[in-house]
Amino acid sequence: MFEHTSQPLLPRRAFAARVLVHLAMAIVTVGIALGVGILGYHFLGGLPWIDSLVNASMILGGMGPVDLITSQSGKLFTSFYALFSGLFFIGVASLAIAPFVHRIMHRMHLDQK
Repeated sequence: MFEHTSQPLLPRRAFAARVLVHLAMAIVTVGIALGVGILGYHFLGGLPWIDSLVNASMILGGMGPVDLITSQSGKLFTSFYALFSGLFFIGVASLAIAPFVHRIMHRMHLDQK
């Protein structure tokens, strides 16, 4: 997916396309994770759809839950979803900034030649 150090730097237009692809992958991944959270809060936590959306969004965004979950299955889901969300944020951020980091590193290696 990325060019090798022996290859020239990617033109700006192709780089912009790469950035858009990475951002699209990040957005789709966030949408899937949000969907899992909504379904989990609705079916395991017993919350209405809109409250499930709010809780999943808040957990995924790192803010914390809004509604009190009383069922054991809902509490287990909330616990695992919160742990998942913390690591998920790091992964999605890495996916979004990967083209920029690669371009910087590639440019630095081209300067050494």
